Amino acid sequence: MHIATAWRKSTRSSGTDSTNCVECRQTWRKSSRSSGTNSNNCVEARTSAGMFQVRDSKLGHDSPVFALGANDFQALLGATR
Repeated sequence: MHIATAWRKSTRSSGTDSTNCVECRQTWRKSSRSSGTNSNNCVEARTSAGMFQVRDSKLGHDSPVFALGANDFQALLGATR
């Protein structure tokens, strides 16, 4: 499982010259429907390595993370509308 705000080091930063290191942070986006009065249905998503990851925002770092391809993610969005 990935940590919500984990830093990822560039693959090009692992060589012998460690002065050129770049890291990026992965962030979760909360569903716009998760901000209403019914906070029992909270979902967060992010992209990672060409895939989409989805988790339950109520559980935060303890939530299982589901990795979905683009077609599966679109199907999930369609099913929730």
